[in-house]
Amino acid sequence: MALLASLFSAGCASKGGTGALAGAGVGAIMGQAIGRNTAGTLIGTAIGTGAGYIIGNELDKAEARKRHTQGLPPETGNLAGSRWKAVKVDPMPQPPYETYVIEFGKDGWLRTTETFANGAQKTDKEHYRIKGDILIIHNPGYLINAKYTILGDRLIISSQEFTAEFTRM
Repeated sequence: MALLASLFSAGCASKGGTGALAGAGVGAIMGQAIGRNTAGTLIGTAIGTGAGYIIGNELDKAEARKRHTQGLPPETGNLAGSRWKAVKVDPMPQPPYETYVIEFGKDGWLRTTETFANGAQKTDKEHYRIKGDILIIHNPGYLINAKYTILGDRLIISSQEFTAEFTRM
C-alpha cells in the first residue's frame, strides 16, 4: 500500500503517464499475489502498465474536451507562438522530407508543414497542450505524450516512437 501511495503522489505530468506508473505498481502486486513468482510479477506489471496508460490517455482526452467545451483557454505553455525547423528526427519519416517546420499556435493548434524534394508540401493541424514538461498532441483517434525541453534556440521532443531536435525560426 505504501508503494501505491508513493506512485500516486509522484505521478507524471499527464494522466497517461500517471496511469502507466500506477498500473505497473498494481499489476506487479497482483501478479505476485496470483502467480507467487517472478514471471507472474512481470506479466502483471506489463498488463498493468498497458491498462493504466490506456485509461490515463482516455482521461487526458476527456480533460481536453472538457476544457474546450467550457471555453477555457488552451494550455499552451511556453511553446505558444513559436516556430521550429527540424534538424534531426529519428527514425526519419518516410518518404523523407527536405524541410519540416512546426508552429505552436496560441490557440492550442500545432501546425506542421513538410516540404519534399519535388517541392510538394503537406500541412497538418493537430491539437496540443502542455502539462509540465510533457507535450500532448492529440486529434480524434490518437494521442501522443512526449517529453520536451527547450535549450536556448533548440527544442528537443522525445517519445517512445521518435526523438526530434528543432531550431527556433
